Amino acid sequence: MSERKAIFITGGGSGIGRAIALHFGAKGWFVGLGDIDEAGMAETARLLDNGFNYSHRLDVRDRQAWDTALGAFALAAGGKIHVLANNAGIPVGGQLADNSVDEIERCLDINLKGVLFGAQAVYPYLKETAPDSCLLNTASAAGIYGTAGASIYCATKFGVRGITESLDAEWAEDRIKVADLMPSFIETPLLDKNPNAKTNENVRQRVLDAGLEITPVEDVAQAAWNAVHGDDLHVVVGKTARRVRFAARWVPARMRKMARGSLRPLGQ
Repeated sequence: MSERKAIFITGGGSGIGRAIALHFGAKGWFVGLGDIDEAGMAETARLLDNGFNYSHRLDVRDRQAWDTALGAFALAAGGKIHVLANNAGIPVGGQLADNSVDEIERCLDINLKGVLFGAQAVYPYLKETAPDSCLLNTASAAGIYGTAGASIYCATKFGVRGITESLDAEWAEDRIKVADLMPSFIETPLLDKNPNAKTNENVRQRVLDAGLEITPVEDVAQAAWNAVHGDDLHVVVGKTARRVRFAARWVPARMRKMARGSLRPLGQ
């Protein structure tokens, strides 16, 4: 029997993280879940229902907690980690002038520092399992072109994109694959959250008002599988993300005009 591969997924208690967990679990992988949402992880584990999963409460902002979580998961999975899905993230939107210091710092800490800490902590595990290993970061269409009403979120996702490109080069000699996902608006609970504390309008309503499509979360899970097993550095998911990538590359003046004419974020 071939070795059962192991993937650890942050933000595994819901949304994209849960979808990735279910997809890889159905393929026979040992799945590790990291999240601060213990009830959500318990539900994901119940849905996996294959006996090959492990959950660990993890705040991705805590560097030491990363070492503890990955060490425990590696032990449960037979000593090896093949993939880290650096997926945990939160949305923050609205005018920069309206965002509080707490909102700014929390988004930066989770979306950006959490990705760096995860990459740093998982590196020795991925080096050991290379060339069958992969660091998979969740970026966003908001990391393709910045949009009004999402400056903080865009900053973090451009940062994730930069981390991906940097580590792709840095870890090349170790034969560790590095990639990121760039989804547009995905059908997850994040759509039902308010973009900041000063508004009662949730993200979903803004997306619908702007006439943009909402992509099934299963599409992101399939894209994650393709990214781990393919050669693409940036994996774009959803019609909106593909349109933004095309416009930013081929008609940048039009993209700039579109961005100036809308306060709707174009991110995950």
